Amino acid sequence: MTYTEKYSAKIERLKTELNSADSIIIGAGAGLSTAAGFTYSGERFEKYFSDFIAKYGFRNMYEGGFYPFHTPEEYWAYWSRYIYINRYMDVDNGTYKRLFQLIRDKDHFVLTTNVDHQFQKAGFDKERLFYTQGDYGLFQCSKPCCKETWDNEDSVIAMMDSQENMKIPTELIPRCPRCGKPLTMNLRADDKFVEDSGWHKAAQRYEKYLRSHDGQHILFLELGVGMNTPGIIKFPFWRMTFQNPNAFYACLNFGESYAPKEIEDRSVCIDADIADLFANL
Repeated sequence: MTYTEKYSAKIERLKTELNSADSIIIGAGAGLSTAAGFTYSGERFEKYFSDFIAKYGFRNMYEGGFYPFHTPEEYWAYWSRYIYINRYMDVDNGTYKRLFQLIRDKDHFVLTTNVDHQFQKAGFDKERLFYTQGDYGLFQCSKPCCKETWDNEDSVIAMMDSQENMKIPTELIPRCPRCGKPLTMNLRADDKFVEDSGWHKAAQRYEKYLRSHDGQHILFLELGVGMNTPGIIKFPFWRMTFQNPNAFYACLNFGESYAPKEIEDRSVCIDADIADLFANL
């Protein structure tokens, strides 16, 4: 890409803030994982879901994820693939690892709506992570009968290995060990989402981190966050930057990067591919 003088100035301002901030709070959305190679349409989708595309005409993984399959065997054939390639398969093109290298020696915390576990894979300490919307790697009761979640790697791999003709064996359908109801993904979609003990502990750690750094020179580093759920990361980051005169806000996003005029003198907004941007930091 062509780097203009204005772009270079923004990069230098961001470098200064990264180096001088007392702490860095990262807010990460889907755009960060997209930059890392986690695309849900196009070549990657066609490679792993060609049979479902041929049968149902799905245009991306999301469409299949909301489709009312006629049998649980077919439902789990689709979802086991979906989970496997987005949670357990190594895809990251180095974007998350580059981010970790940028902030590893700084006091930091991560708030993210992503559910693909890439922060931990890149080396981030799980005690400094708050996944607000769930994790592809966890199952919960579909009812739900309890506030528990279960690791699903063994189950997902078994379903991947055993499926034929877009169906899994009936005996592999995951069921709740407490009540016997079908399990489902621990992903926030409605009021049945289970916030388990791990979720609440992470939320408490994040709130404690905010309290203990109140008033300090904080860099609120927003990465790939759009307007789907702005109330989780974007709006709170704007508010906390406005309320703390020592804070600085950075918005890095491809195609949608801006800040309110109330904090624009303490902001840098860069509209660029995040992977390319990291290479220049």
